[in-house]
Amino acid sequence: MGYIDRDLKEIHELLVNGEITPLDLVNEAFERIEEEKDLNCFITLNKEEAIKRAKELEGKVEKDNLLWGIPIAVKDNIVTKDLRTTCASHILDNFIPIYDATVVEKINNKKMIIIGKTNMDEFAMGSTSRTSYFGAPRNPWNKDKITGGSSGGSASCVSSRIVKFALGSDTGGSIRQPASYCGIVGMKPTYGRISRYGLIAFASSLDQIGPMTTNVFDNAVLLNELVGRDERDLTSSFKEKEDFTRFIGKDVKGLKIAIPTYFMSDITSSVIKNKILEVKKLLEENGAVVELVDMKYLENAVNLYQIIAMGEASSNLARFDGIRYGYSYENPENIDDLYLETRKNGFGNEVKRRIMVGSYLLSGDNAKIYYNKALSIRDDMKKEFDRVFSEYDLIIGPTTTTTAYNLDQDLDDPLKSFMDDVLVIPVNMAGLPGLNIPVGFSDEDNMPIGMHIIGNSFEEAKMYGFASFVENKLKLSLNPKGDE
Repeated sequence: MGYIDRDLKEIHELLVNGEITPLDLVNEAFERIEEEKDLNCFITLNKEEAIKRAKELEGKVEKDNLLWGIPIAVKDNIVTKDLRTTCASHILDNFIPIYDATVVEKINNKKMIIIGKTNMDEFAMGSTSRTSYFGAPRNPWNKDKITGGSSGGSASCVSSRIVKFALGSDTGGSIRQPASYCGIVGMKPTYGRISRYGLIAFASSLDQIGPMTTNVFDNAVLLNELVGRDERDLTSSFKEKEDFTRFIGKDVKGLKIAIPTYFMSDITSSVIKNKILEVKKLLEENGAVVELVDMKYLENAVNLYQIIAMGEASSNLARFDGIRYGYSYENPENIDDLYLETRKNGFGNEVKRRIMVGSYLLSGDNAKIYYNKALSIRDDMKKEFDRVFSEYDLIIGPTTTTTAYNLDQDLDDPLKSFMDDVLVIPVNMAGLPGLNIPVGFSDEDNMPIGMHIIGNSFEEAKMYGFASFVENKLKLSLNPKGDE
């Protein structure tokens, strides 16, 4: 067993006692990156600076800081000062930011060590990470299968035990869906919980940064340090910091849990539905009330996402014009030609498709016909969630409709990219927190199956307590190498 395979508290104790140093952890992480380079989960490595930072930390251990000296990976749409940030796109493949995102400042302040930037769908647009300019990352459980997306590289490097922690971003399921496919824990917090300052925007009213880890406790520990008001992001919440681990260890007796019937309909494979029903039985045996409920508007979530996300993306990506930073077409005939050729050559097909559709949706009267109408229905969806939460503590269901599929499957099906996220998109629409935890494996292909836990706004602590109970009862072996 390597150091990174151990429990976080055990690693911290080894660091405090001087039995290992941060450099040992960093070296082990880079050894694993080399061993698992065919996973393609990193775009840019930070090896020289990581080793330098590890040496600077030696002998300065912080006993009350569980994250001190621990390596972490960062999704490549979160800006890192002096470390290349590409969004997995040709148009930014030479971009070196001059500032850190707020979340990067926070993990640096906790003396964590960034080892690299993880692979992803280009500009976070996709559900497989196959739209990356740098090629798709691979699933550690089966390297012929997708990791999911868009935070596929982050999910892959955590699942393969290269690191214990990674940051992802979630616009329509982009943390939770790859977490499900790769058998890890992924949290999309309440919209506004974590500052988006320094997150390269896809759809500003939906985007949210979140932690990806191997277990529930670690996830809660990292979220503790990521939250907080940031004056540089006016959508960030004024909610006071809290301890998200405080309910871990509690039982589920007396909790009322809802399972939307739509999540258990024919859109979800029977293998995954049966696994959720097994968890339902487990919860009921331990004193929870679990009921199927009908919810309106869930079937509209994909259509709403297509309108809102594409419209906002077309606006956000207008800044990439070849003039200020990133790729620039070398021999333009005029300024219009510079814009055209830069964007034509710099963006991939999926990004161009979404920009074109988004531009149409926001053009003239279309903004009223489509975008404003979508916002109205989105508000109705949020009210429907509020109605359910007036009667139930939590909502659960499958995270994905199937287990991870082959890398070469449905490559040219744009609709498939959205339908992969049909179970998780409603959470982004409502701005609610959503958490994936592994609950088993498919008998058909032995790939991980995830359960989606949805909480009311700012009730992440309750979700972690519930998730930890399920995790402890199931006691799954979640290391793809079988070393646990």
